[in-house]
Amino acid sequence: MEAISIEVVDMHTGGEPLRIITRGYPPIEGATILDKRRYVRENLDGLRKFLMFEPRGHMDMYGALLVEPSDPQADLAVLFMHNEGYSTMCGHAIIALGRYAVERRLVDVREGETVVRIECPCGLVTAHVAVKNGRAGEVWFSSVPAFLLKRDLEVEVPGFARVTCDVAYGGAFYALVEARELGLEIGVSPVADIIRAATSLTASVNRETPILHPDHADLGFLYGAILTDGGTGADGRPTRNVCVFAEGQVDRSPTGSGVTARLAQQHARGQVKPGERRVFESITGSRFWGEVEGAATLKDHKAVTVRVGGKAHFYGEARFWLEEDDDLGRGFLVR
Repeated sequence: MEAISIEVVDMHTGGEPLRIITRGYPPIEGATILDKRRYVRENLDGLRKFLMFEPRGHMDMYGALLVEPSDPQADLAVLFMHNEGYSTMCGHAIIALGRYAVERRLVDVREGETVVRIECPCGLVTAHVAVKNGRAGEVWFSSVPAFLLKRDLEVEVPGFARVTCDVAYGGAFYALVEARELGLEIGVSPVADIIRAATSLTASVNRETPILHPDHADLGFLYGAILTDGGTGADGRPTRNVCVFAEGQVDRSPTGSGVTARLAQQHARGQVKPGERRVFESITGSRFWGEVEGAATLKDHKAVTVRVGGKAHFYGEARFWLEEDDDLGRGFLVR
């Protein structure tokens, strides 16, 4: 007898996986998206491990659970999951879900461009999907208000160096630092060293300063760290970065919410103007483009909204089950 049976569609955006759960989850309780996130975390976390961990997933698997929207403007709502828990925003997932919604006809599809409004824990995010002959192509989304929270924060990163970093919000909070300050170089230094440095930086920032969101306490936590090549993309060349989040999870894409945070940082520093496009490259060489749309309001913070675009691909479908005597099948990690 199958104690659990869950169906999924797998996609990737710039190499970063997205496992979309299409059938088999129990009903999700909660009046708001944050209530639903809390309910899943407190009552159904075993299913996250079942889908994200080995033997069906791996340390760097990422998932999307579609739930009933609480925002009347939303076409669909989503909870994001990963190796540690549940994030508040995920740009690579939004890009994939935009295409998924068009290809699976979850919205009315319009030739040229189809709009998909997605309710996320951080708020309503609007995806714009290029459509040609009924098929989805590139997707870009308009972010929630993004802002620079901390500027020139000095912290000691044990095992590496004392660095100066920024903390910015792009739907999730990130510590942003040039890789060279840690004695590292993206594309040259071993990924294991990048993970150690980013994880240590995140821990140091958490010790040094409170991370507070002006609207929701549930959004007030440091999601991870982004190591950059120090560039802004203003010279027409892509600027490289690598994002390490949750429990040492490495994003294969340029990170949609991370690109949003970087553009909010650059705008606050006077390095980019609204409408100026920048290209961001990941550790795999995949690219997203981004640009500041304009000013936004978020209580005491000077904020902006940001556009981020990229392309997602389908690569499989599956039905996963659990046999009653399979304890390892409930999920495990070896690192």
